Amino acid sequence: MAPGSNLELVKERLATARNITVLTGAGISADSGVPTFRGKDGLWRNYRAEDLATPDAFERDPRLVWEWYNWRRELIATTRPNPAHLAIAELERRTPAFWLMTQNVDGLHRDAGSRNLTEIHGNIWTVRCTGCNRVDENRDVPISILPSCLQCGALLRPHIVWFGESLFAADLQQCSKVLRNCDILLVIGTSGVVYPAAGFAAVAKESGTFVAEINLDPTPQSSLVDVSLQGRAKDLVPLLLDPL
Repeated sequence: MAPGSNLELVKERLATARNITVLTGAGISADSGVPTFRGKDGLWRNYRAEDLATPDAFERDPRLVWEWYNWRRELIATTRPNPAHLAIAELERRTPAFWLMTQNVDGLHRDAGSRNLTEIHGNIWTVRCTGCNRVDENRDVPISILPSCLQCGALLRPHIVWFGESLFAADLQQCSKVLRNCDILLVIGTSGVVYPAAGFAAVAKESGTFVAEINLDPTPQSSLVDVSLQGRAKDLVPLLLDPL
């Protein structure tokens, strides 16, 4: 099927769907100028993201980890939601039942107006107390290093799911529920290699859901989905709403 026909097919499915689920990854944020923090984009002072975003790294040198997160926060603070973020928020407003799952921690979906969402890896603008487990929003740029809890005085950490940590059980349950009940799943800007999100398309397909993928390049999920569209999220996602 020609690319244009594929786009029209997805638009037709969206036009009749009453229950829509969307999964987004780093590709949609890259269109806003957010680095992927992987490979060369994730290199900071010769450290890789995988060396810093771990419980062991935080226990060993919390100041170093917080300096890295402050650097990330400063970068993200200069970015804004792009047309793809805004189109997804508009799709939510138009749809009776809608849920967004994002692997991104930058908060751009919330800034764009999305409300029914699960940030499965957390949010860089929230902090969690290592003592009392209180979670608060903190948009300080720069953030005080080392930050402490206003309630109990213990050290704060980013409210992020790090390498070696499990996703929050409630988030996984919510994702499983929406994946099994939606009419259509849009998978946008994710490479399809980081689990468990990489398995979400298969879960939806098992329930008979129509699955469409938008990504710059083919992914390991491309042979599984019903439609795979290649291109930038900021260019293709807004087209799905017109003329819904």
